[in-house]
Amino acid sequence: QVQLVESGGGLVQAGGSLRLSCAASGRTFSSYSMAWFRQAPGKEREFVSAINSRGGSTDYADSVKGRFTISRDNAKNTVYLQMNSLKPEDTAVYSCAARQWSTPRRAANQYDYWGQGTQVTVSS
Repeated sequence: QVQLVESGGGLVQAGGSLRLSCAASGRTFSSYSMAWFRQAPGKEREFVSAINSRGGSTDYADSVKGRFTISRDNAKNTVYLQMNSLKPEDTAVYSCAARQWSTPRRAANQYDYWGQGTQVTVSS
């Protein structure tokens, strides 16, 4: 079992930055690929970014590429999402997810564990 707890969300003006963290329990964090998803009100959950188990391979949705950076620290059992140049359309609940395979996927149903989410609100 893996428990995931996100933090770092909040209210920020357009053009600002936030850094999300996702702390994982368990001794096998380094074997999991990790991802961030987001869901805005009235919209479906969408893939944001993912990272493989060792941190050497990353993937980004086109909408965030060049603005967001995913990283992980396996010694701290934590994955991060640095979000720069935020836009109002980035407003959503952001959730991290863990997959029991080293290679990440973009589909939410490929992930085994989920955090409760953290709200990110970007004002114009």
